[in-house]
Amino acid sequence: MVRQNVARRAALVDAAIEVLATEGARGLTFRAVDAQAGVPTGTASNYFASRDELLTQAGGRIYERLQPDAATIAASLSGPRDRDRVTQLMKELVDRISSFSSGYLALLELRLEATRRPGLRAVLTERIRADVDANVRYHLESGLPGDATTVVLLYLAMNWLIVERLTLPDVFGEGEIHELVASAVERLLP
Repeated sequence: MVRQNVARRAALVDAAIEVLATEGARGLTFRAVDAQAGVPTGTASNYFASRDELLTQAGGRIYERLQPDAATIAASLSGPRDRDRVTQLMKELVDRISSFSSGYLALLELRLEATRRPGLRAVLTERIRADVDANVRYHLESGLPGDATTVVLLYLAMNWLIVERLTLPDVFGEGEIHELVASAVERLLP
């Protein structure tokens, strides 16, 4: 059995995310990942048994990197639990996820690829469902206003707003983004 370097494996997965974001799923090859990671040709194929495994690992890593840190979570619990706080949290969410644009764009590529790969679809469905459920649970347990449906609707609205921001940034200017977030929260939480 070949021993594998954990840091190198993570760097290869991060490189796969960058390749997905810039070249799309069709551009994700072991050779492209090796080049992006700056490692010798053949390295990625030593770490991943198949392209499917690399796709799945990239999907999991994106979610690891999108998770807020402990300080962000703690800050989200400070202050009043009202509509203004939800608006602020949604603005911060849109900004935080948008700041990892390659990860979010790679996730969009993985979602498209999942329509053709049942194994990847199962992994993403489980991961995204768990994420939605965790967001609903967090929202309800933290005492923020709104019910589970409100959280799901905010999730859907914020995700599409992020898609617009990252794929067609001229549709809505930067100034409009936070106004749209505030309007969505206001309409969902009258």
